[in-house]
Amino acid sequence: MTIQAITSEEMTARRAAVMTALDGSVAVVFASDPSAAHAGGFRPHPHFEYLTGIVDEPGALLVLDPGSLDPRRRVMLFLQPRNPEAEHWDGYRDPINAAMRTATGIDAIYRLGSFPTFLNQAVRRSKSLACLHPFALHTQPPSPDLALFNEVCQRICGTQIVDRAEVLANLRATKSESEIAIIQQAVDITATGYDAVMRSVKPGMNESDVQTCIEHAYLINGGQGPAYDSIVGAGINSTVLHYIANNQPIADGDLICIDSGTRLGSCNGGYAADITRTIPANGKFTDRQREIYEIVLEAELAAIAIARAGVTFTELNQAARGVIEKAGYGDYLVHGIGHHLGLEVHDITPEGPLKAGAIITIEPGIYLPDEKIGIRIEDDILITDSGSKNLSEAIPKSIDDIERLMADR
Repeated sequence: MTIQAITSEEMTARRAAVMTALDGSVAVVFASDPSAAHAGGFRPHPHFEYLTGIVDEPGALLVLDPGSLDPRRRVMLFLQPRNPEAEHWDGYRDPINAAMRTATGIDAIYRLGSFPTFLNQAVRRSKSLACLHPFALHTQPPSPDLALFNEVCQRICGTQIVDRAEVLANLRATKSESEIAIIQQAVDITATGYDAVMRSVKPGMNESDVQTCIEHAYLINGGQGPAYDSIVGAGINSTVLHYIANNQPIADGDLICIDSGTRLGSCNGGYAADITRTIPANGKFTDRQREIYEIVLEAELAAIAIARAGVTFTELNQAARGVIEKAGYGDYLVHGIGHHLGLEVHDITPEGPLKAGAIITIEPGIYLPDEKIGIRIEDDILITDSGSKNLSEAIPKSIDDIERLMADR
């Protein structure tokens, strides 16, 4: 499969859009805390990945200085110094050269040692610093740019700090054609995993066998592995929203709630798919399971039917919840109706109604622990001006389609 890529030209356009919104202020976007341990592989902050496409430079900084008198230094990238000893252990890093500048679309690339001097010069000229990172709760450490800017303000009098945190939230929430294509590919690969599971699952297997089956399909079909910890809950575990133990045997008559998706786009980064299907272990829904399933499916379809630009998550939630409450199960829908999807599974969400180009999940559920019935159905939905497109419609979700596919096991 040819993987859709985000071009350096699109990255340049993203940075230009942010700089316009900065209105002369200086901003710093952090890839990560360079001192933090990155168990399981490094992944940069999504803001940094979105603006640079770089996913393998812990500690890197991107500086946006729209007021610089030198046009080449309006975008500056600062990288950790090379350490030949460390590279023997962690992997070889590229030198700063013309090839790197061409690949990133950034002319001004330096090592981090020169960052304080460049920042000092930029702030003394602009006297304005803009926060782009999401703000933290008061019980948490401040966002990295705000923490840095507070230090700067103690050293350069008359400097103001302004809030521009919504700028990247709005940009990231509206997907480009390239981003939509990548997410569609991730969804299509995810579909191969669900197909493999529905054609092979049976009572007596372990939940871990199902997880292995679906994630193996991702890898052999071009995915970069799971976008998040796959949920495979059978029986009473289907009623646990974020169940990830995935280590219990599957009994005859169990429902299996599977919430999983692959990611696609780069080795340690990229865009996520997020799909949930609930299937019967033995291939046939009982009458009671069928009754609850049809309510959840009707709720999901009700929300999808009104999804379009200008609609809010509140309205989507009301549409789905209305169906479930009317059926008498309002107390058993215990979560929201969905979320934005993108570089993060729960992607950053701007204020206000949905805009054309947003990709969201719609995922109602009913959870009845006393009956060991947990049913959630989730699709990835592209919002348009006139309505929506279900990117995951190829993955069976009607009772008849699921039972028909499972009959081929």
